[in-house]
Amino acid sequence: MAIDRGYGIATSSVLADSYDLDALIADTEAAKVAAQTAQTNAETAETNAETAETNAATSATAAAASAASITGDEASAAASATAAASSATAAATSATAAQTAQTAAETAETNAETAETNAETAETNATTQATNAATSATNAANSASSASSSASTATTQASAASTSASAASTSETNASSSASAAATSAASAAGSATTATNEASTATTKASEASTSATNAAASATTATTQASSASTSATSAAASAAAAAASADSFDDTYLGGKASDPSVDNDGDALTEGDMYFNTTSDRMKVYTGSAWEDVALDSATVVTKTSATGSGALPAGTTAQRDGSPSAGFIRFNTTDTSAEIYDGSAWSPVGGGNTTDKGLYEHNHTISSNYSITSGNNALTAGPITINSGVSVTVPTGSTWVIA
Repeated sequence: MAIDRGYGIATSSVLADSYDLDALIADTEAAKVAAQTAQTNAETAETNAETAETNAATSATAAAASAASITGDEASAAASATAAASSATAAATSATAAQTAQTAAETAETNAETAETNAETAETNATTQATNAATSATNAANSASSASSSASTATTQASAASTSASAASTSETNASSSASAAATSAASAAGSATTATNEASTATTKASEASTSATNAAASATTATTQASSASTSATSAAASAAAAAASADSFDDTYLGGKASDPSVDNDGDALTEGDMYFNTTSDRMKVYTGSAWEDVALDSATVVTKTSATGSGALPAGTTAQRDGSPSAGFIRFNTTDTSAEIYDGSAWSPVGGGNTTDKGLYEHNHTISSNYSITSGNNALTAGPITINSGVSVTVPTGSTWVIA
C-alpha cells in the first residue's frame, strides 16, 4: 500500500495559509473576505479529509491483498492495514472538525460582511492551494498504484498514511485556528465599524461647527465691510471737516489780523483789506475795525464818551470850566459849566444856558440878551425876559395860545 505524503502536506499548506489571513485583515472590508476564505478553506479541508478517508480505505485493501501474496511480510501488511484504518478514522474526525470550522466560518462571514477588498490576494492564494490539493490527490492516486509494487513500499506508505492522519489532525487544528482568527477579525471589523461610526459622527459635528464658523466668519466679514465703509465715510467727512476748518481758519485769519503795532494796509495773506477786518493795536491797546476806507476804534474810550450811572439813572455830562469849552464846537454840543454851575448847550453860534424850572438859588437870574435861534415857549407856560432883548434877523420866538411872554 502506498500513499503520497504530499497530499497531507498540501492540505496542511492550505489551512496554514488560511491561518495567515489574520495578518491580511487591515480594515473592516478585509474581514468579510477573510471569513469567506475561511469558509472555502474549511470546505476544501472537508473534501480533502473525505478524499483521504477514501484513499486510506483503498490503501488498506491494497495492503491486505499485497500482504496475502507476499510471504514473510504478513505481520507488516496487517500493521499497514491497521494504520490505514486509523488514518481513515482520523480523516473522518478531520472531516467532522472541518464541518465545525465551516459553521464557525459562516458565523464569521455574517459578522464581517463589510470587509471585501484587502484579502483578494488571499483568495488567489486559496485557489492556488486548491490546485496544489488536486495535485496532491493525483500524487496519492499514483502512490496507491505503486503500492502493489512491493510489500516494503506498502510498509513505508502505511507509515505515510499515519503521517497523513497526523497532518489531517493538524489541518483540523489549523481550521479551528482559522475560524478563531476569522471570529477575531470579525470582532476587529465590528470595532472598526464602531470607530468609523464614531469618527463619522465626530466628522459631522466638526462639519457643523465648521459651517457655523463659516457663517460667523461671513457675518464678521459683513460687519468688517460695513465698518470699513463707515470708516471711509468718516474719513471723507473728517477730510471735508478739516478742509472746512482750514477754510474757516483762513477766512478768520483774513478777517481778524491779530495784534499789530500800527494800522495794516493789507491782510495777513497780502490781499487788500475788506470792510469789517479787525486787529488789535498793541501801541494804543485798542481794538480797531476797518470801515472800508479807514481804521476806527472798536471800543469807546470812557474819557471821550458820555456815560450814565445806570440803566435808569442819570447821564453824566462832561463837566468843565468856561475856559475848557470845545475850541470848535458844533451845534447841539452840551456840557456842564462848572464856572456858571449850570448846563449849557452850543446853539451853533454861542453857548447858551439850558433852562429848566423857575427857581434859582442865586440872588439874580442871568440870561443872554440876544435870541439867536428860534424859540417856542412851552404851551401852557409863561416866559419872563429882562429887556432890552435883541432877536436876530430870521429868528423868531413863538408864544403859544394861552401863554404870555413878558419883557421887563
